[in-house]
Amino acid sequence: MSAAERRARRALTAALAVYGGYLLFHPGQYSWLDSLDLAIHESGHPLFGIFGEFIGFVGGTLMQLLAPAAFVVYFWRRGDRHAAMVVLWWVAQNLWNISVYVQDARAQELPLVGGGEHDWTYLLGRLGLLNQDRAIGWGVRFAGALVYIWSCLRGWTYAGAGGEPS
Repeated sequence: MSAAERRARRALTAALAVYGGYLLFHPGQYSWLDSLDLAIHESGHPLFGIFGEFIGFVGGTLMQLLAPAAFVVYFWRRGDRHAAMVVLWWVAQNLWNISVYVQDARAQELPLVGGGEHDWTYLLGRLGLLNQDRAIGWGVRFAGALVYIWSCLRGWTYAGAGGEPS
């Protein structure tokens, strides 16, 4: 890998670290990936809905995590560790979005696409955990923060080594 490509990969990693830090500390802030995330989320409901109502409700969140995770696996298998970490950053960003949605389960203040029932009100209600929506949401947010930190640190390392650890 050329020195210019290493610099470009490190610049991308640094930009994602800064942008991710902003998103992490501004929950609910609209990001440029949100429209894509929403489309992926909504596609998960009918896809997983064939397995029943409960799985259909959780299917949006599952799809929102599985879609970028599939790309992490793809790039990892190809040996481009840096690209895998860039997409892992996207997983973290999705976890932050999911955390906002989970924390809204009781308040139900977020606008819903096409109306209908709030996914996490239904899910947490069925599990008897609705009164824990804030705590569960913070747990999801914390998991996202850990994934974000890992993706940035390892992304920086892999960027300088042609995708392999330096």
